Amino acid sequence: MNIRAFPVKGAGLGLRRALLGPLRSHGLDAVDFMEVAPENWMGVGGRYGKALREFTRAVPFVCHGLSLSIGGPSPLDETFLHRLKQFLDEHEIRCYSEHLSYCTDDGHLYDLMPIPFTAEAVDYVVDRVRRVQDILERRIALENVSYYAAPGAEMDEIEFINAVLDQADCDLLLDVNNIYVNSINHRYDARDFLKSLPGHRIAYGHIAGHYNEAEDLIVDTHGADVIPGVWDILEEAYRVFGVFPTLLERDFNIPPVEELMTEVHQITALQEKYQINDSPTQEKAPGRKQA
Repeated sequence: MNIRAFPVKGAGLGLRRALLGPLRSHGLDAVDFMEVAPENWMGVGGRYGKALREFTRAVPFVCHGLSLSIGGPSPLDETFLHRLKQFLDEHEIRCYSEHLSYCTDDGHLYDLMPIPFTAEAVDYVVDRVRRVQDILERRIALENVSYYAAPGAEMDEIEFINAVLDQADCDLLLDVNNIYVNSINHRYDARDFLKSLPGHRIAYGHIAGHYNEAEDLIVDTHGADVIPGVWDILEEAYRVFGVFPTLLERDFNIPPVEELMTEVHQITALQEKYQINDSPTQEKAPGRKQA
């Protein structure tokens, strides 16, 4: 029997500073793992630093980066990467993920920009991923991102993602909301796209809400409840790939903790529904260090 290995397990919740107090009061019984953006916490001391340590000692953590800019034209910020490695080690972070996009060009652009879907871009990104993994001494996971234009595309989005993951030999952070958003904005079948992803590379997943700008334009905001159509894609992902760790993202318009936990419980319920037909899982060693 094949045993699938993941860095964490179960249903997770993104930790935001606004949630520190409410989560202390509510408790973490329903939360199997948590996630932070390392840029928001690296070098932070005082009461916030102490609070983070309290949470990272209580439950397993993963990190989802904001500023690596893996496809950016500027050189990799290796000083940042060495600081990041120290943070990951210090808090025994189980997995580090980033966006398959870029956000810098002689300075931060404060948005996630689409990498051109070209063979040249694949080679460029692959070299940078390998360098990041060498410095961090870890495999990393790249997230399929939402995008609103595809400048200079010479291949499909799915071809680009698969080529990068395969040639860089890195993992996938599967964001089911981004699949839904892109399927509406770029008019493709979400389930066909999902089934074309490399399930064996999934490290964990994201689920989130979005904003309907128009009938044919959705904006990925993480500022609303998850809609039924996105839950359907997550369920399909479990059916196709088996159950994988999945985390709820909520970045603003944050409701009371009890409402967030309702969605966390919904993740757990779907996982339990499909776990019976899935191979058992085991946790990887912290950091999933490379040999």
